[in-house]
Amino acid sequence: MTRGFRELLGEPLWQDLLRLGVRRRYRPKSPLVRQGDPGGHLLALTSGRVAVLANQEDGAAALIALRGPGDLIGEMASRSESTRVATVVALDECAAHQVPTAAVNRFLDTHDARGAMNDHLVAKLSESVPYQVRLVHFSAGQRLARLLLEVVALAGPEHRDPMRLPFSQNTAAIALGLSRSTVADQVAAWRRDGTLGSGPRLVVTDLPLLARHAGVTHTTG
Repeated sequence: MTRGFRELLGEPLWQDLLRLGVRRRYRPKSPLVRQGDPGGHLLALTSGRVAVLANQEDGAAALIALRGPGDLIGEMASRSESTRVATVVALDECAAHQVPTAAVNRFLDTHDARGAMNDHLVAKLSESVPYQVRLVHFSAGQRLARLLLEVVALAGPEHRDPMRLPFSQNTAAIALGLSRSTVADQVAAWRRDGTLGSGPRLVVTDLPLLARHAGVTHTTG
């Protein structure tokens, strides 16, 4: 997972950036920005998780990335003459500070932070590739586990229930290019071995075990 802009800037400068904007709140499933809309500002995400979606030629929306608190939204098209290259939808209750492009540019120059922004943009270039394509070399189980791990990891410290995943099995199947039955079978198996809890929602109950299913090392306990 790439580092968020808050980590690249450091907390004092991140707070300075937030003070330049207006705080906005977004309900789950509501858009923060829409593909094709004009730019002119970016959003600094302070709480909640979002999905970055890009329209495909067949009309479907492909998952490009997931982002969480401390990240930027719309930075690829923050200039007023640019248009948004993706739609960003809230997965949770979200809050973000809307900062005009002119204010962002002054901030970067004043604090000698253009290097941090360039590093951030370079790190985000891989997000032009749909999520399912980036995971194509993994098994179906590994792809699903990696998606769930990333969603859990993106929950900020203020999140009341980070292990409760804010989407359905069907949404996960679409995001990963898997069949609904494949995801359902994998979820059932993980509920049997204790990785996920029972019930209609997706809830992680054993994070280290989920990491093993993903083929990664879990180091946070």
